[in-house]
Amino acid sequence: MMRLALAALAVMALAACGERPQTASAGKSDVSAFKGADNQFVVPGWKPGDKTSWEQGLKARAQNTQNEYSKAK
Repeated sequence: MMRLALAALAVMALAACGERPQTASAGKSDVSAFKGADNQFVVPGWKPGDKTSWEQGLKARAQNTQNEYSKAK
């Protein structure tokens, strides 16, 4: 009886060690960020696929809204 309980415990412990495969969401992960989404949530004036405006938007956001030194004045 004790052997059976130990065997069951060992099987349960080893089953918990297994790792399920982790997959990304349904979206494609191999698409560049600047290609983005084409929906109502994008910034006005930005077109999906326009890398230059994407980089300018990131730069402006970093300087204007995420720069704590400019907010401290």
